[in-house]
Amino acid sequence: MSNKKKSFPLRIDPKLYDVLQAWAKDEFRSVNSHLEFILRDAVKRAGRLPKKHQQEDEE
Repeated sequence: MSNKKKSFPLRIDPKLYDVLQAWAKDEFRSVNSHLEFILRDAVKRAGRLPKKHQQEDEE
């Protein structure tokens, strides 16, 4: 996977952010990295991750 990260603004309900922040803390991650983890997992479960990226994630 590339080390370059795409930045984009995200508007989120403050109460949802608080939940995500607590969850990320429980997992010893930043909110940003935890959101990326959650999104990547959802993409893999939906079968939307290209095979090349799936192999890189498994390594």
